[in-house]
Amino acid sequence: MKQELALHWREEMSLKKCMLAFVAIAIWFVIYKSLNPFSHFIVYDVFQFEHGTHLAEALQFFIYDTPKVLMLLTLIVFFVGIIRSFFTAEKTRMILAGKRESAGNVFGAMLGIVTPFCSCSAVPLFIGFVQAGVPLGVTFSFLIAAPMVNEIALVLLYGLLGWKIAMLYLVTGISIAIVAGWTIGKLKQEKHIEDWVLEMRAGAPLVFEQELTWQDRVEAGKTAVKDIVGKVWLYVVLGIAVGALIHGYVPENFMAEIMGKDVWWSVPAAVVVGIPMYSNAAGIIPIVQALLGKGAALGTVLAFMMSVIALSLPEMVILRKVLKPRLIGTFIGVVGFGILIVGYLFNLVV
Repeated sequence: MKQELALHWREEMSLKKCMLAFVAIAIWFVIYKSLNPFSHFIVYDVFQFEHGTHLAEALQFFIYDTPKVLMLLTLIVFFVGIIRSFFTAEKTRMILAGKRESAGNVFGAMLGIVTPFCSCSAVPLFIGFVQAGVPLGVTFSFLIAAPMVNEIALVLLYGLLGWKIAMLYLVTGISIAIVAGWTIGKLKQEKHIEDWVLEMRAGAPLVFEQELTWQDRVEAGKTAVKDIVGKVWLYVVLGIAVGALIHGYVPENFMAEIMGKDVWWSVPAAVVVGIPMYSNAAGIIPIVQALLGKGAALGTVLAFMMSVIALSLPEMVILRKVLKPRLIGTFIGVVGFGILIVGYLFNLVV
């Protein structure tokens, strides 16, 4: 009897939680759709700024984009957090271990999208992959895709620039990760891994986590929101603030003169400028949106963004702990060349 009552209580609680989730999503949708008219109301009715002025356009941009991006980010990070609970670091290593080049590069790039990763975890992930016998090229496909093609980048691109550009970025980012990883694998650069890392190849066996319940996975989604949104919200606000200034004060088509399709050197210059910068998708994408709005070419802007996210100087410094300088140089050269091709290709066809 007690067991039946407990089962009935759990079922009732699950139904209530589902209903609350449905109501929460409905409220989220209503608020999201109201953000644009709300921003116009605040700027032009409450503060009574004149239409078309620099300050009014910058302020409306900031008031509209800030909550929009944060709301999108929170919703998507929650669901991606649940998805990521199925792809722990240990399970990722198990899937990739023993995979041959080509197919392994594809698997590595795809898993990089849904696996938790940041620059600070590059070293332990790399060591774990080497220890599990994952080929070097496959490992690099994962390490390239994970920071560059993640939910933050895709959500911000979708929210600020639309689904077409988000999909273009997804496809080109994965392509760079696959091709660059395959190229590094074919170059046989294993001898340029630090010796102490190679000595760990026959180390301790991998430990796999226990199965999670759906309640555990929902909690993983909540934790992802707390950890990721909690860490990047300030970058989002600062990035949108810079984007708002560009949107409001930079003259129309000004960026076309230095980042336009006809400026042949703009793509390599964007890559060179982007590599030493320290930022993430949350901080750079709002600026990308503003640059595009002022006449910058899509290929040039995407090359800049990819170089900032995929080839950041702090990540290179961290990877130096496990890679010798020649392999780091090869990594930068191969990925940078791929980004250049993407930049020129988009400038040519878009």
